[in-house]
Amino acid sequence: MKNKIKRTFRVSKYIIYKETMVDYREKFWSFIGAFIGIGLIAYLQTLFLTKEENIFLIGSFGASSVLIYGNIESPLAQPRNLVGGHLVSALVGVTVAYFIPDIIYLTAPLAVAFSIVLMQYTKTLHPPGGATALIAVIGSEKIKLLGYLYVLSPVLTGSLILLITALVFNNITPNRKYPNGSRFSRYFKRS
Repeated sequence: MKNKIKRTFRVSKYIIYKETMVDYREKFWSFIGAFIGIGLIAYLQTLFLTKEENIFLIGSFGASSVLIYGNIESPLAQPRNLVGGHLVSALVGVTVAYFIPDIIYLTAPLAVAFSIVLMQYTKTLHPPGGATALIAVIGSEKIKLLGYLYVLSPVLTGSLILLITALVFNNITPNRKYPNGSRFSRYFKRS
């Protein structure tokens, strides 16, 4: 019995260890993709906006980068979820901020909760979308003044920049394929 417990422990330790191993090349391409994707958005912000107007680079793009460059097989990291989740959430966040009085303990949870439900209905669930909705409600006055323009820029523009970068850097090597299992995969097939 003691040997069986030791063997079970060794096997489970190996399986857990093996599952958490990530190839160094994967880490490298995750770093490069995230660096270029976020870097492009930040660069465009410095080109077109003053230092005081830091509204093009929103926090939820950092969380999206973790998914689309670091966990590219996840259903939550796929293009439909990335772009659709951010758009749906931005629309919800701006709508809540527009129609409901500025009571933070009411607007913040409503924006996040409604965005989750709407992403579920539209099959665009993307966890950083909750932050996108929240930013529309609790963001600076500059973000609130954008109104529905917030949906187009920074949200749509930024998520498309991240997507294009992901399509390029996640398909450079034969070990990575993005998007995963979609009709676009045929364009990135390896021989």
